[in-house]
Amino acid sequence: MNRSEFIIVTAIILFVAFGLGWFAHWLIHRFKRVSQADMDQLERMSQELHEAEETRDQAITYLQQREAELTNQLAQTEAELRAAMDGLREARQEAEEMRVYVERLNQG
Repeated sequence: MNRSEFIIVTAIILFVAFGLGWFAHWLIHRFKRVSQADMDQLERMSQELHEAEETRDQAITYLQQREAELTNQLAQTEAELRAAMDGLREARQEAEEMRVYVERLNQG
């Protein structure tokens, strides 16, 4: 192999290596590239997720407030019930005392 053939073979090998490198680079960027539409969709999904999280937080806050209100209302209702039951018990006791008193008067 003379000097001219060696230079030509070396040039061909370098050109082929350059071509393979360029093709590999193009291929990697082709699969790695994210389109603007995909970015827009990801941005929209991110915004929707953020809004959903805010809605969830608001719902949790509302439910906690509502639970506190209902617990308070239940405690008040139970207190009123106890007061009513005590009043009824006292009224029954007074009615029994009055019945006994009236029976004593009728016997006497």
